[in-house]
Amino acid sequence: MAQAGTASIGGGGFDWNSLTKQFAKGEYALGLGVMALVVMLIVPLPPFLLDVMLSISITLSVLILMTALLIKKPLEFSAFPTVLLLATLLRLALNIATTRLILAHGHEGPQAAGNIIEAFGGFVMQGNFIIGVVVFIILIIVNFVVVTKGSGRIAEVAARFTLDAMPGKQMAIDADLSAGMITEEEARKRRKELEGESNFYGAMDGASKFVRGDAMAGILITFINVIGGMIIGVAQEGISFEEAANSYTLLTVGDGIVSQIPALVVSVAAGMLVSKAGVEGAADKAIGVQLFTNPQGLAMAAVTAGLIGLLPGMPIIPFFALAGACGYGAYRGFQKQRVAEETKVREEVQAERAKPVVEPPIQDSLSVDDIKIELGFGLLGFINETSGRKLTDQVKAVRRQIASEFGFVVPQVRIID
Repeated sequence: MAQAGTASIGGGGFDWNSLTKQFAKGEYALGLGVMALVVMLIVPLPPFLLDVMLSISITLSVLILMTALLIKKPLEFSAFPTVLLLATLLRLALNIATTRLILAHGHEGPQAAGNIIEAFGGFVMQGNFIIGVVVFIILIIVNFVVVTKGSGRIAEVAARFTLDAMPGKQMAIDADLSAGMITEEEARKRRKELEGESNFYGAMDGASKFVRGDAMAGILITFINVIGGMIIGVAQEGISFEEAANSYTLLTVGDGIVSQIPALVVSVAAGMLVSKAGVEGAADKAIGVQLFTNPQGLAMAAVTAGLIGLLPGMPIIPFFALAGACGYGAYRGFQKQRVAEETKVREEVQAERAKPVVEPPIQDSLSVDDIKIELGFGLLGFINETSGRKLTDQVKAVRRQIASEFGFVVPQVRIID
């Protein structure tokens, strides 16, 4: 009976072996990760586990940036809006977890919220909380005003123009298919890419709002941690105001910087991805080819760097080193241009010499007239005098009459004496 019951449970749609295999394949990894983020919003995390999650957040942001830099087309990272949402949710969950630890255990010292926050806060602040606050505000401004706003505008314009150009591109695909230039499978693939491009930029337009909201939430959480922490430390824990200010400010600034650095990295990745629409190949190769292969620009940069280095008080070594590097690049670029031009001229000359000499056909050397009238000199004058008209005019009239009556053009008539 027990075996039958076990079999019925297994046959009722719940198979532990299948579930274990699916877990091993990672089919439930995303769902479990999202549920873990939701749990982090409610359950307090110990400092060690918080350090692990902050390390994951920093590493994940760097991975996202490197992927955005090295892909050849934006559609190769079409899951970026979803990744951006999950990364934002991870940072917000970590902000809430660190806020809980800071407010609950901030009076115990800088190590209350983990080693990463303490290390970032101490390294950036260097014993002065004003420096840490200024650095944090600068990171917020760079992320919120510069990177996020610019990438959001690019995504908005790209989504609009991609949607406007979709009918024309679809008609072009249909025309190529009707003309036989592409196959049905290739046309289907192009339509799918066109639809994916439109959906991608539309999703990026909305995903940029996540980053802006994350930056605003970081500002509010920072003020809450500082003000709330000082109130708790002085009123409830009984520590001095100066000690509360130093402890809670160190933890809050460290928390803000730890959360804003991954946010800034992901924002840069979003900007790189949406600004990559017209660039072919990876970003590093495209920038290297388009920026450092223009010898005229490198020469002007070398001259400018050299002149700036000559100004009074300017450090000579860095500017002259950059001027030398740009000058060497310009010299090599001009050499490549000259070699390319010489090679092109040489190939044109060789191609001209390699052309076979075309001899004119033998028929062109023949001087045989289709119709020829030979007259004596005395007879020519006699004909002109008797008829009152020149013989050449009479021949023209006869040719014109034959052409109008019979539809046949008589060849030219040559008259010689």
